[in-house]
Amino acid sequence: MIHYTRVLSKNEEFPSFDELAQFVRTELPDFKLALESGTEEEWDSLLLSGNDDVEVAVVERYPVWDGSAGQDEIADFIEDARDAKPESAVTWLHEYLASVKTIYAFQHLQGDEFEEGSNALHALRSRMWERGDAILQADGEGFTNEGGYHIVWQFSDSVSGPWNMAVLQDGVWRHFTMDLGDPDHRAAFLEGTVPEDLTSTLGT
Repeated sequence: MIHYTRVLSKNEEFPSFDELAQFVRTELPDFKLALESGTEEEWDSLLLSGNDDVEVAVVERYPVWDGSAGQDEIADFIEDARDAKPESAVTWLHEYLASVKTIYAFQHLQGDEFEEGSNALHALRSRMWERGDAILQADGEGFTNEGGYHIVWQFSDSVSGPWNMAVLQDGVWRHFTMDLGDPDHRAAFLEGTVPEDLTSTLGT
């Protein structure tokens, strides 16, 4: 099954191919970035691979404007999250998605199955996200807030393990780490509250 993670940015401006390739050369010397389609100034897709040519990810850029493929994808996200929980986060998410200007979609390939490849993909994705005014999305998981904390439940019922979460209360994000498999933790999160046995920190 094809797996995607995405950076959803409010910014129309995007990093050039040269900027990203230099980042990979400097920070990820065992990997390389190649232009797949578009130009170096207006790239549409890039390929992250190891120096051994094992492909790690294709990175696709989708501007969001009327009639664009990016706009269609945003509409799909809004529809898919309509019945998600907690409701307070869904309301915030729908408002945020309406202001997204650029989608960076990371298609995970064979090299992502290895630790070094997965770390490289994460580093490149973080580079995009840390430009600011952006949230993250992962297939089969859901969305984060701008702090990188998970805000809606789109996991499978069998999921378990620690995960960084956030609930929106009185306009403020409360961040905490919960056990996804704990029924009490899960129930509290779906109601938009911090589980009683956990402490939270305030976010923006």
